[in-house]
Amino acid sequence: MLEQGTITVHTENIFPIIKKSLYSERDIFLRELISNAFDAISKLKMLSYAGEFQATDETYAVQVNLDKEGRLLRISDNGIGMTAEEIKKYINQIAFSSAEEFVNKFAKSDENQIIGHFGLGFYSAFMVADRVEIDTLSYRPGSTAARWSCDGTTSFTLDTSSRSERGTSITLYLSQDAEEFLNELELKNIIRKYCDFLPIPIYFGEETANKQTPLWKQSPSSLKDEDYLEFYRYLYPFKGDPLFWIHLNTDYPFLLQGILYFPKIERDMDLTKGQIKLFCNQVFVSDNTEEIIPRFLTPLQGAIDSPDIPLNVSRSYLQGDRTVRRISDFITKKVADRLKDMYTNQRETYLKCWPDISVFVKFGMMNNDKFFEQAKDLLIFPTAQTGKPAEDAIPPYKTIAEYQEANKAKTEQKVYYTTDVVNQSSYIDLLLAQNIEVLILDSFIDTHFVQFLEGKYPEVRFSRVDADLDENLLTQDKAAELVDPRTQKTRSEVLKDLFKSVLNLPKLNVRTEALKSEAVPAVVLLPEQLRRLKEMTAMMQQKNMDFLDEHTLLLNTSNPLVQNLQKLEDSGKDPDLVALLCRQVYDLALMSQKPFDADSLQSFIQRSNTVMAQLAATRASI
Repeated sequence: MLEQGTITVHTENIFPIIKKSLYSERDIFLRELISNAFDAISKLKMLSYAGEFQATDETYAVQVNLDKEGRLLRISDNGIGMTAEEIKKYINQIAFSSAEEFVNKFAKSDENQIIGHFGLGFYSAFMVADRVEIDTLSYRPGSTAARWSCDGTTSFTLDTSSRSERGTSITLYLSQDAEEFLNELELKNIIRKYCDFLPIPIYFGEETANKQTPLWKQSPSSLKDEDYLEFYRYLYPFKGDPLFWIHLNTDYPFLLQGILYFPKIERDMDLTKGQIKLFCNQVFVSDNTEEIIPRFLTPLQGAIDSPDIPLNVSRSYLQGDRTVRRISDFITKKVADRLKDMYTNQRETYLKCWPDISVFVKFGMMNNDKFFEQAKDLLIFPTAQTGKPAEDAIPPYKTIAEYQEANKAKTEQKVYYTTDVVNQSSYIDLLLAQNIEVLILDSFIDTHFVQFLEGKYPEVRFSRVDADLDENLLTQDKAAELVDPRTQKTRSEVLKDLFKSVLNLPKLNVRTEALKSEAVPAVVLLPEQLRRLKEMTAMMQQKNMDFLDEHTLLLNTSNPLVQNLQKLEDSGKDPDLVALLCRQVYDLALMSQKPFDADSLQSFIQRSNTVMAQLAATRASI
C-alpha cells in the first residue's frame, strides 16, 4: 500500500546544509553506503551466531552496479534488510530527529561538527543524487518488501515492493553535477581507497573491487618481515623500505589495532604532515591523524584501525577528547618500547636507524615528559674520529653517561661537542690529541636540545669545541712571561697588543696560550651562551646566524709561525710584513668559523700572494 508523507518538523535547510558541508569530499557517499551495506551483513551474521537466523550457503557480498545511460548507481547487499516500519524509524525519524535544534546550532557553529552529531551517513547520497530509492526485504519470516523514495526535499513515498531476495538496494539517480561518478575507473578507485580492507567481497559489475587483507588484524607471531614489507609497499608504492615497524593491538581501555612504520627520511618528505591512514572497522576514514599521533612522530606511516576514535559525519576530522589523548599516549609508549627493544636486542639495527630517527626522538623528549623518561637511556651521540671513515662505517656512539665515564678524569662534568665536523676539525683534533672525546650534535634541533639536556642534567655542562680550550690542552710557556725591556711588558702582552693594533677590531679579545699541539697558529673562540642565543634567534627568524663580533682570537705561542712572527716584530726590520702576517693568522683562524664574502676572500688571496712573494724574496737574498 502506497504511503506518502512529509516531515512535520522544520527541515527545509537540511539538504542544502548536507551538500554544502560535505561538498569538498563528495566521494564519501560511496564509502557511507558500502559501510551501511557491510553493517547490514554483519548484523545478519551476528543473528546467525545467536541462533535467530538460519544461515545458508550463500556468499555475503556487496554489489555495486553502474548504468551510465540511465545515470543510475546502485549499491546492494544481502544483509539483514528492513521492514517498512524500520524504514520509518531509521530513515525518516532518526535522520531528521532534533532537526529544529540542529538548524539553530548550525547558525552558531561549524557545520561539519554539527552534522557529526546526527549520523547522516545515508543522506550523503544526496550530495550526488537528485533522487534516492531504497528497495529492501527484511530477514524476518513473512516480511513484505518495501520501497522508499525521496527527491531531496522533505517529501518521501513508501510503498510495497516486488523484491523477493533478502537485503537492501540503494539506487541513486545521479545529478548533472555528479558526472565524475559515471566513470567506472573513478568508482573503482573510490572503492579501493575507502573499502579495500573490508572483509567481504565488493563486486563492481563482475569484478572484485576490494582485494586486501588487513594485516593489522593478524597475530604478529604469524607474520614474517616480508609480510610487513609487502603491506608497506602496498600502502606507499614507489618508496624505499622502512627502517622498522610496530604492530599495535589493544582492547583496553580502547580498541585499537594497527601497524606503524618509520620510513627512511628523504629530502622531499613533508615532515609536517601526518601520513598514517586512519580506519574505522576496516573502512578508511582519513589520513588527517595529527590529533592522534604526537607531533614528534609525524614521520610515522602505516595504518590505525579503531572504532573508539570520535569522528564527525565526514569522518575526516577527529574530535579531540580523552580517548584520543589516551591513544596518543599509548602510541608514544609503544614507540619507546620498540626503540628500547632495538637498543637492547638489535643494537646494530638501532645504530643504523639513529641518523634518521634522532631528530624526532630529541623533539619528542623536549615536548613529552613521559617520552623523555621512557627513552632517556636510549639517547646516543656519534663521536668524532680522526681521519676519514669508511663510507659505510658506523661511527662509535656513546650515551651521556658513557661519555662522562670515559672522560671524567680530564673533563669532570663538561661534555665537548661539535656541530660541524669539517669546519671545526682543528678544534676537534686538539681535543682528540689529548684523548678527550667529542660528541657530534649537528642537526638543526641540537642548539635547543643542548639547553634542554642541561635543564635535565644540571650537573652537566655542554661546551662546543670552539667555545673555550680545556686546561688539558695547555702547557706552560715561561718565555711568554718574560718582560720585554723595551716596553716593560711580558712577551705575551706585547704579542696581544700587536694583534689588537694591526686588526683594530673594538670587540675582539686577544688571548695567548701555549698549546700542547703546535699544529695551529691561532683559533677563534666564540662565547657559548651568547652563540646559542644568537643561533636560536636566527632559527626563529628563519635566517643564518651572523658572525659574532664579540669573539676571542687565541694565539698559540707553541706554534713556529707565531714564534717567528714575534721575532720579526722584535727585529723591527719589516713592519709591513708583520702586519700582513698578523692579518693572515687571523683570517686562517676565522676560516673555521664563517664563510668569507667575495671581498674578504679576494683580500685574503691577494695578501697570501704578497706574503709568499716577500718571503720568497727574503729567502732568495740569503
